[in-house]
Amino acid sequence: MKKIVLLGYMGCGKSTIAQNLSKITNIPFLDLDKIIEERAKMSINEIFEKHGEIYFRKLEHQIFVELLQSAENNIIGLGGGTPCYANNHELLKGDDVVSIYLKASIDTLYNRLVYNKSKRPLIANMNEEEMKEFIAKHLFDRSFYYNHAQHKVSVDDKSVEETVQDILDILA
Repeated sequence: MKKIVLLGYMGCGKSTIAQNLSKITNIPFLDLDKIIEERAKMSINEIFEKHGEIYFRKLEHQIFVELLQSAENNIIGLGGGTPCYANNHELLKGDDVVSIYLKASIDTLYNRLVYNKSKRPLIANMNEEEMKEFIAKHLFDRSFYYNHAQHKVSVDDKSVEETVQDILDILA
């Protein structure tokens, strides 16, 4: 096994789960969004503002492919939208890939996102109703792509440790 790819909606716990999984397995964790920011020498928001979403999605795809092709074992955390563009969902089925969709309900996502929404530009200025509606619509739109993952792990009502154990069981 070379690549463990975690995907799912913002707030599902990709980074937290990946960091914990990395400590247990000694497989390095790579956050796709952070790598994009390092390469572009600007934040994701700045990339969107200066170059637009199409430019960002091309860069995201290019770096995702590079990470998948590298010889090292890695845990790769995708951005919430990554599987939905540039046929990235097809890359979740590769021979050297174990892709895992961290599946969360609308309520779980809302409850996790409401407390730090200021750090999330897409939802920063929304009220409760708008936010729930936004999450529900996005999840509906994206579930087709998310469901291309080889495995699904529910994160609802589970601790980080329980979710990590579910992933370890898949990897065993």
